[in-house]
Amino acid sequence: MAKETDLYAPVKAMLEAKGYTVKAEVNGCDVVACKDDDPIVIVELKLVFSLDLVLQGIARQNVTDDVYLAVLAPDTPAKRKNWRARQRGYVKLCRMLGLGMMLVEVGVENKQKIKILLDPSPYLPRNNKKRQTRLMMEFVRREGDPNTGGINRTKIITAYRQDALRCAVVLNQQEAMKVVDIKTIAGVQKAASILQKNHYNWFERTSRGIYRLSPAGQEGLKTFAEVLPSLMDDTS
Repeated sequence: MAKETDLYAPVKAMLEAKGYTVKAEVNGCDVVACKDDDPIVIVELKLVFSLDLVLQGIARQNVTDDVYLAVLAPDTPAKRKNWRARQRGYVKLCRMLGLGMMLVEVGVENKQKIKILLDPSPYLPRNNKKRQTRLMMEFVRREGDPNTGGINRTKIITAYRQDALRCAVVLNQQEAMKVVDIKTIAGVQKAASILQKNHYNWFERTSRGIYRLSPAGQEGLKTFAEVLPSLMDDTS
């Protein structure tokens, strides 16, 4: 089984190949590399990516901007699959924190023992205007605050679901209705799209432009009965 100390030799060899003088365990730092007037490079070694490793890296930024987190490369199919699923998030986190990241292979004879995934650099966040617009549209369109922050395994009440519920409330009062009437009474501008796409299977088309509430729709009204009063106030 690999040990953290097994990562040192490959990391040292890689840095020495770049012209650095490398020493281990200097003032608590796993690896310290110096070269002429270049900034000091610090590398923290761990077998797995963890919060402790990230915190170590952040602490080393008090000494130098060039800090790398080095972790053992996955050596089994299961570990590689798990790493591929998480690598993007790990790299993004390191980029946001200005940390570098590398994978270290041990016990291999070829020269490709180190894979640099990210070099340290200042993080300059950029807002995604499209996502910001979608966020604000959902915020404005959503009636009240029907959810509880931090919930899971519970269906979120979105603005779209609220509109679908408004349509369901109106249809629950009639056997079937024209789309134009549902739109007017429910006050839902996108009623036609909601009924046609039928995302929740709450509606049934009886003929062209005419819909009724399905059994699933009746169950939906029961499931979200607590939020219906506020929606019904708008449609009454």
